[in-house]
Amino acid sequence: MQKTEVKIRFMPPADWDSALLQTNPIFADLCKHFIIEQLAHYPDIDWLNQYRAQSGVCFVDNDALSSDGRYYEEYIYATRSIPTRKDNWHDFFGALIWCLFPKTKALLNQLHMAEIALHGLKQRSKLRNKLTLFDECGVVICLEPKASQHADLLRQHQWQQSFVTNRSDWWQGIRPMIFGHAIYEMATLPFIGLTAKTIFIKVPDGFSRWPLTAAYSFVDDKLHEQIANEAVLLDNQQLTPLPLLGVPGWYNDNESTGFYHNTDYFRPQRST
Repeated sequence: MQKTEVKIRFMPPADWDSALLQTNPIFADLCKHFIIEQLAHYPDIDWLNQYRAQSGVCFVDNDALSSDGRYYEEYIYATRSIPTRKDNWHDFFGALIWCLFPKTKALLNQLHMAEIALHGLKQRSKLRNKLTLFDECGVVICLEPKASQHADLLRQHQWQQSFVTNRSDWWQGIRPMIFGHAIYEMATLPFIGLTAKTIFIKVPDGFSRWPLTAAYSFVDDKLHEQIANEAVLLDNQQLTPLPLLGVPGWYNDNESTGFYHNTDYFRPQRST
């Protein structure tokens, strides 16, 4: 009998636990920007809406979408309201990304709508697939001039050179930022295999030391600028895989160089 491979869908923790975020360095930016430590239960719509000032949208219960009948992207575009499921990690992180990257999130919605106008709802274009991939799984690697070589190292799967040999560049000349809310969701129970899709952007000298709000605002502007012409998401040099747990400082086990010897996770680049 032929063996059938069954893919198991990731399941986040069933219950709210703010300690999961406070003790995991992947969530450090969220914990600094949002008052998460005071939450004893899943945050509700009112809690999320207190952070929406710069986003230009509001968060509403998902029942509003269910009763409306429009497609998710259409509803957001028409109402500037984000349907949010109750007690749901995925939608919680999605809302926080709207607060951190309001211009880019709004642009992704506009581009979805433009593609729907061209191709309809049933046929997903290449651009829409890329938009969704970045929206769910994107990580932005911000590179100061002195660390620019890491773009090629990571694109070429030179994990040892970036993560080990030049490890001191991370958080000094390289500043990673998570954009994909599915990546945040899966990081609640991090597992070997957790992989993001990377966009590289150039930032000024000293960017790694910028205050959190200023840094996110700058990157939001840069992403909006680069994605607006659509080319960046269709560029094969972007959205390359990044083994997320290899990022220095984001996973305790990667303090050991032996961690990076797992070639099932830190895969070499395919030969062409």
